[in-house]
Amino acid sequence: MWMTRCRLPCIIEESRIKGGHLLTRLLFLAGFAFILLGSFGWGYTYTVDHRSADSFTAYATIDFQSSYDQYGKIEGATLSIWDYRFDSAKPKNTLSLIIDGTSYDIDALTKQTPPSYDIKNYDSKTSLKNTNKFFIHITPQLIPELRKASEVRIAIRYEGGFTVDLPLNSRDLAYWKAQLY
Repeated sequence: MWMTRCRLPCIIEESRIKGGHLLTRLLFLAGFAFILLGSFGWGYTYTVDHRSADSFTAYATIDFQSSYDQYGKIEGATLSIWDYRFDSAKPKNTLSLIIDGTSYDIDALTKQTPPSYDIKNYDSKTSLKNTNKFFIHITPQLIPELRKASEVRIAIRYEGGFTVDLPLNSRDLAYWKAQLY
Protein backbone atom coordinates (compact mmCIF):
# COMPACT_ATOMS: atom_id res chain seq x y z
CA MET A 1 0.00 0.00 0.00
CA TRP A 2 2.76 2.44 0.86
CA MET A 3 4.44 1.77 -2.55
CA THR A 4 1.54 3.21 -4.50
CA ARG A 5 1.56 6.43 -2.48
CA CYS A 6 5.24 7.26 -2.78
CA ARG A 7 6.40 5.77 -6.06
CA LEU A 8 9.31 8.17 -6.85
CA PRO A 9 10.84 8.28 -3.34
CA CYS A 10 10.71 4.49 -3.22
CA ILE A 11 12.55 4.18 -6.54
CA ILE A 12 15.24 6.56 -5.31
CA GLU A 13 15.55 4.62 -2.06
CA GLU A 14 15.77 1.29 -3.93
CA SER A 15 18.53 2.78 -6.12
CA ARG A 16 20.52 3.77 -3.04
CA ILE A 17 20.05 0.36 -1.43
CA LYS A 18 21.35 -1.43 -4.53
CA GLY A 19 24.51 0.67 -4.42
CA GLY A 20 23.83 2.84 -7.52
CA HIS A 21 23.58 6.56 -7.48
CA LEU A 22 20.62 7.93 -9.40
CA LEU A 23 22.33 11.25 -10.13
CA THR A 24 25.35 9.46 -11.61
CA ARG A 25 23.11 7.33 -13.81
CA LEU A 26 21.13 10.34 -15.00
CA LEU A 27 24.29 12.27 -15.84
CA PHE A 28 25.68 9.27 -17.71
CA LEU A 29 22.46 8.93 -19.73
CA ALA A 30 22.38 12.68 -20.47
CA GLY A 31 26.03 12.61 -21.61
CA PHE A 32 25.38 9.58 -23.79
CA ALA A 33 22.35 11.31 -25.34
CA PHE A 34 24.44 14.43 -26.12
CA ILE A 35 27.13 12.30 -27.76
CA LEU A 36 24.53 10.57 -29.94
CA LEU A 37 22.89 13.87 -30.83
CA GLY A 38 26.24 15.40 -31.77
CA SER A 39 27.20 12.39 -33.88
CA PHE A 40 23.95 12.44 -35.82
CA GLY A 41 24.16 16.23 -36.24
CA TRP A 42 27.71 16.06 -37.56
CA GLY A 43 26.77 13.21 -39.88
CA TYR A 44 23.82 15.17 -41.27
CA THR A 45 25.82 18.34 -41.94
CA TYR A 46 28.61 16.29 -43.54
CA THR A 47 26.20 14.55 -45.91
CA VAL A 48 24.61 17.86 -46.93
CA ASP A 49 27.99 19.50 -47.60
CA HIS A 50 29.33 16.43 -49.47
CA ARG A 51 26.11 15.53 -51.26
CA SER A 52 26.30 13.74 -54.57
CA ALA A 53 24.41 14.78 -57.68
CA ASP A 54 24.18 13.76 -61.32
CA SER A 55 24.45 17.29 -62.65
CA PHE A 56 25.52 20.71 -61.50
CA THR A 57 21.93 21.93 -61.56
CA ALA A 58 20.94 19.21 -59.11
CA TYR A 59 23.77 20.30 -56.79
CA ALA A 60 23.48 24.10 -56.83
CA THR A 61 21.28 26.88 -58.15
CA ILE A 62 22.60 28.35 -61.40
CA ASP A 63 21.59 31.17 -63.73
CA PHE A 64 23.05 31.69 -67.20
CA GLN A 65 22.35 34.83 -69.23
CA SER A 66 23.89 36.11 -72.42
CA SER A 67 24.56 39.79 -73.11
CA TYR A 68 24.35 41.62 -76.43
CA ASP A 69 25.79 44.86 -77.72
CA GLN A 70 23.72 47.67 -79.26
CA TYR A 71 23.70 45.92 -82.66
CA GLY A 72 22.36 42.64 -81.32
CA LYS A 73 25.69 40.84 -81.48
CA ILE A 74 26.55 38.62 -78.53
CA GLU A 75 29.33 40.09 -76.41
CA GLY A 76 29.54 37.57 -73.59
CA ALA A 77 27.56 35.76 -70.93
CA THR A 78 27.20 35.72 -67.19
CA LEU A 79 27.00 32.63 -65.00
CA SER A 80 25.74 32.96 -61.42
CA ILE A 81 25.96 30.08 -58.94
CA TRP A 82 24.50 29.78 -55.42
CA ASP A 83 25.75 26.94 -53.23
CA TYR A 84 24.33 26.43 -49.72
CA ARG A 85 26.60 24.63 -47.23
CA PHE A 86 26.98 24.16 -43.49
CA ASP A 87 30.76 24.26 -43.87
CA SER A 88 32.23 27.75 -43.47
CA ALA A 89 35.16 27.15 -45.86
CA LYS A 90 35.54 30.17 -48.14
CA PRO A 91 35.04 29.71 -51.89
CA LYS A 92 38.10 30.24 -54.08
CA ASN A 93 38.04 33.01 -56.69
CA THR A 94 38.74 30.68 -59.62
CA LEU A 95 36.24 28.45 -61.35
CA SER A 96 36.97 25.89 -64.05
CA LEU A 97 34.73 25.59 -67.06
CA ILE A 98 35.54 22.30 -68.79
CA ILE A 99 34.26 22.26 -72.36
CA ASP A 100 34.59 18.88 -74.09
CA GLY A 101 37.59 18.00 -71.93
CA THR A 102 39.42 21.33 -72.30
CA SER A 103 39.64 23.22 -69.02
CA TYR A 104 39.38 27.00 -68.84
CA ASP A 105 40.13 28.66 -65.51
CA ILE A 106 37.99 31.77 -65.11
CA ASP A 107 38.24 34.39 -62.40
CA ALA A 108 35.05 34.60 -60.37
CA LEU A 109 33.67 37.15 -57.98
CA THR A 110 32.75 35.25 -54.83
CA LYS A 111 30.82 36.16 -51.74
CA GLN A 112 29.97 34.14 -48.67
CA THR A 113 26.97 35.15 -46.59
CA PRO A 114 26.82 33.75 -43.05
CA PRO A 115 23.88 31.59 -42.05
CA SER A 116 20.60 33.00 -40.82
CA TYR A 117 19.33 31.84 -37.46
CA ASP A 118 15.99 33.65 -37.70
CA ILE A 119 13.25 31.14 -36.90
CA LYS A 120 10.46 33.43 -38.19
CA ASN A 121 11.93 33.43 -41.73
CA TYR A 122 13.10 29.81 -41.76
CA ASP A 123 13.96 28.45 -45.19
CA SER A 124 15.27 24.90 -45.52
CA LYS A 125 17.63 25.96 -48.31
CA THR A 126 19.33 28.94 -46.64
CA SER A 127 18.71 28.83 -42.89
CA LEU A 128 21.61 27.59 -40.79
CA LYS A 129 23.79 27.35 -43.94
CA ASN A 130 26.42 29.60 -45.48
CA THR A 131 25.40 30.99 -48.86
CA ASN A 132 28.27 30.96 -51.34
CA LYS A 133 27.75 33.05 -54.47
CA PHE A 134 29.88 32.86 -57.60
CA PHE A 135 29.59 35.41 -60.42
CA ILE A 136 31.45 34.56 -63.62
CA HIS A 137 31.81 36.59 -66.82
CA ILE A 138 32.20 34.32 -69.83
CA THR A 139 34.28 36.08 -72.48
CA PRO A 140 33.42 36.20 -76.19
CA GLN A 141 36.37 33.88 -76.92
CA LEU A 142 34.57 31.00 -75.19
CA ILE A 143 31.23 31.53 -76.96
CA PRO A 144 32.12 29.47 -80.11
CA GLU A 145 33.41 26.64 -77.89
CA LEU A 146 30.18 26.63 -75.86
CA ARG A 147 28.00 26.69 -78.99
CA LYS A 148 29.48 23.44 -80.32
CA ALA A 149 30.07 21.72 -76.96
CA SER A 150 28.71 18.25 -76.33
CA GLU A 151 29.63 18.32 -72.62
CA VAL A 152 30.23 21.20 -70.22
CA ARG A 153 31.46 20.66 -66.68
CA ILE A 154 31.74 23.24 -63.92
CA ALA A 155 34.30 22.92 -61.12
CA ILE A 156 34.13 25.20 -58.07
CA ARG A 157 36.69 25.02 -55.30
CA TYR A 158 36.74 25.79 -51.60
CA GLU A 159 39.56 26.44 -49.16
CA GLY A 160 40.66 23.21 -47.54
CA GLY A 161 40.71 21.33 -50.85
CA PHE A 162 37.00 20.54 -51.36
CA THR A 163 35.98 20.68 -55.05
CA VAL A 164 32.62 20.28 -56.75
CA ASP A 165 33.09 19.10 -60.35
CA LEU A 166 29.85 18.18 -62.13
CA PRO A 167 28.49 18.30 -65.71
CA LEU A 168 25.53 20.30 -66.91
CA ASN A 169 22.52 18.15 -67.67
CA SER A 170 21.36 17.99 -71.30
CA ARG A 171 18.44 20.38 -70.76
CA ASP A 172 20.71 23.08 -69.27
CA LEU A 173 23.31 22.61 -71.99
CA ALA A 174 20.59 23.09 -74.63
CA TYR A 175 19.42 26.23 -72.80
CA TRP A 176 22.98 27.63 -72.72
CA LYS A 177 23.39 26.99 -76.43
CA ALA A 178 20.07 28.68 -77.21
CA GLN A 179 21.16 31.73 -75.18
CA LEU A 180 24.34 32.02 -77.24
CA TYR A 181 22.64 32.56 -80.63
